[in-house]
Amino acid sequence: MSEINCIKFLRNNKGLSISEIQRTLTINWRTAKKYADEDQIPKQKSPQRKGMMYEEKWGEIVSAWLFEDSKLRKKSRRTKKKIFHYLVELGFKGSYRTVCYFISEWENSHVEGKDKGFERLEHPPSDAQVDFGVMEAVQDGELVDIHTLVMSFPYSNAGFAVPLPSQNQECFLHSLKQLFHQIGGVPRRIRVDNLTPAVKKTRPIDEEAELTE
Repeated sequence: MSEINCIKFLRNNKGLSISEIQRTLTINWRTAKKYADEDQIPKQKSPQRKGMMYEEKWGEIVSAWLFEDSKLRKKSRRTKKKIFHYLVELGFKGSYRTVCYFISEWENSHVEGKDKGFERLEHPPSDAQVDFGVMEAVQDGELVDIHTLVMSFPYSNAGFAVPLPSQNQECFLHSLKQLFHQIGGVPRRIRVDNLTPAVKKTRPIDEEAELTE
């Protein structure tokens, strides 16, 4: 049903042709034609859910938590393990896997406000993106956070990274040289986020940012 609704949305709201819908969703041309121009949409079957998450109060509790968290930033949301821990404190006798299955089903069925007919960004070959990141590493037997400079190539989904002691300009420029050595060349174009070592002053979206020397 989600695919059928997406096909009709691309046809009626975005004005895409059948061939464009076929390429966008990577589906059969006849399937795109059938549902794009057909007035009737097949009725969605709603099988009766069974199990403690549906027959008892637990599903309603988790659904309420997930709905609350959907309004927050991802970093502030409850993890699956935290949700399971809270349920156990309330007397839940089921397994962690049961909770994970329920959360996955909930997330797949609650896609309100998400425009599936999005426009794909074009990323030409050999164009790269650069941004600072953080990764975990083992140092002296303990997990520590390590600064990294990450260079990704969206066209091929390739990625490279260099560990750093800091995120200053010296580390930024040194890491760029190391990344060029890793990939064996220099990208034709590099998109850089508003990194302090690279961007001196940000400007409105329709103006060029002021870069560092």
